[in-house]
Amino acid sequence: MSLDDGNGRPRFESVASIERDEHSHRTLHLRHFLRTFPDGFPEDYYDYLKGNLSLEELYSRFPENRSHADATALRISLGPESHTTVRRTISAKLKGKHKWALVGGPPCQAYSLVGRSRMMGDPDFATDARHRLYQEYLKIIIDHAPPVFVMENVKGLLSSKIDGKLTIDLILADLARPTEAVDGGATGLGYRLFSLSEAEIPGPDADPRMFLVRAEDFGVPQARHRMFIVGIREDVPVSPGRLKRHKSPTLRQTIESLPSIRSGLSKAADSFEAWVKEIDGFDPESVRQRLNGHASTGDLFDAVSSEIVRVPPGKLSRRSAIYPARPAFQHPALDYIYDRHLDTLDGHEARTHMASDLRRYAFAASFALITGKSPKLADFPEELLPKHHNVELGREGKMFSDRFRVQLPDQPSTTITSHISKDGHYFIHYDPLQSRSLTVREAARLQTFPDNYKFLGTRTAQYHQVGNAVPPYLANQIAAVIAEVLDAMRDGDT
Repeated sequence: MSLDDGNGRPRFESVASIERDEHSHRTLHLRHFLRTFPDGFPEDYYDYLKGNLSLEELYSRFPENRSHADATALRISLGPESHTTVRRTISAKLKGKHKWALVGGPPCQAYSLVGRSRMMGDPDFATDARHRLYQEYLKIIIDHAPPVFVMENVKGLLSSKIDGKLTIDLILADLARPTEAVDGGATGLGYRLFSLSEAEIPGPDADPRMFLVRAEDFGVPQARHRMFIVGIREDVPVSPGRLKRHKSPTLRQTIESLPSIRSGLSKAADSFEAWVKEIDGFDPESVRQRLNGHASTGDLFDAVSSEIVRVPPGKLSRRSAIYPARPAFQHPALDYIYDRHLDTLDGHEARTHMASDLRRYAFAASFALITGKSPKLADFPEELLPKHHNVELGREGKMFSDRFRVQLPDQPSTTITSHISKDGHYFIHYDPLQSRSLTVREAARLQTFPDNYKFLGTRTAQYHQVGNAVPPYLANQIAAVIAEVLDAMRDGDT
């Protein structure tokens, strides 16, 4: 957890972080390295971001700091085969400390709504081991009996079922009595479970929806809804506080200061001129005919005509490393994101798209600009419709009718998911002149990652890391709640 004491000194020390994915682990390792500099990142790190140093050169200048990261950012795949290693590693790191917290989220593919829809035709779905991978988390609780734990997972837990029973009810019962859940034993280890967003103390019959945290209610510019369950060991006579609600910035207020860039062309030679030609490659009159009678027909006709791409040649490039000024809108989440020491922008490069998708993006963003809402497939002119076999079902509103979703500027974004790594159709930038999906840096800002946060790996891997994360600004607030619990513990609460 990233939280300071008000004087820039960290409240928590990450003694062990476990990650199985190669690219995510490299990113985690870099952040553990940087956390060893409590008075601020070294200038060498900013030189690395500018490309003046390689990562290996950066590490070589601070061997002790690198060694600390090597020892605390661990690449391990949780499972029966690694259980003994994980148990011994955590025990060695804790060194008998009794004021600490376990934070994590078990793999959630089988819990998520999308994951289940993909697997419903699989006869082995009901016995898929991923349903019960959260038991590996339980085993860590049993092994080390943390005074406090925080478990995060997807909203799909609320509707997921195993053998006809709600998954969330099974998980809550198991978290309250982890030893009984894993091996049927009764060691006396038990936990009281709390919500971070609701004041009611959960009981056996509590509505599990009280564990749902809506990030936009706590200053995050994104409608991200996730389950957070706080467990306090029964012998610890402390109850956690609640997150304090405050309004979030809008998407526009969060990313508007980033430089305008254009999308790139895939499957064709890319240039600004070719990009302009392709976007302008459909007949605006057909748009007028398709939208005849629509309340905004005239405005839309103008917006999707050739005026949309009348920008001076060369004005828009596919990437920009120019670090902008602090966002004009004042908000603590934006202060959290901005780094006054930065002078280069990382991760702000547009992906390439097929020419047909560029035209769809230009139309969709124009539609949103004029109407204030993202278009459904039924709103698209016929010539802009994708050549998919289920497109007519989409036009009828029966499935994937919002296949192309514009992120509306004057409200929080929709949930940034790992799906953003696929094609970007659900994450279209609101500016028609740019005709593109969100960049890694824009997605990272909507997740409230600091601008100095470097994601390692391929761009696809970077999108995955952003989409799978807990928003750091929200995590910071959760850390403050947990710190208060640990501070309130008596020395005898062991």
